[in-house]
Amino acid sequence: MNIGFVAHDSKKKLMQNFCIAYRGILSKNELFATGTTGRLIEEATNLSVHKYLAGHLGGCQQLGAQIEHNEMDLVIFLRDPLTAKSHEPDVNNIVRICDANNIPLATNLATAELLIKSLDRGDLEWRDMYK
Repeated sequence: MNIGFVAHDSKKKLMQNFCIAYRGILSKNELFATGTTGRLIEEATNLSVHKYLAGHLGGCQQLGAQIEHNEMDLVIFLRDPLTAKSHEPDVNNIVRICDANNIPLATNLATAELLIKSLDRGDLEWRDMYK
């Protein structure tokens, strides 16, 4: 399965810790991330991550394009809802595109853990029907 990762600056360390904790599950999948987030995941886990541009430089649009083309099976977007972002339309676009294309999306740690555990159990195999 293809998993996309995005994390706002204040959530990047949390994303690293999440990926360390679930490294075993993640290693069985293809990983994609915006630039800095991808680099930090690679450094923390030694997993291979396809890195887009930094989110604010177009990485969110690159991920969005994959979602729109049904090339992403799951997105984990650890966002900081309390801090305004200059590229807020890009952020909201990821959420909107996931909803429009029926792509499971986690925007916080609790939901991310549920989705990753579901993935490991095989609960997301229904995504294969969409490909």
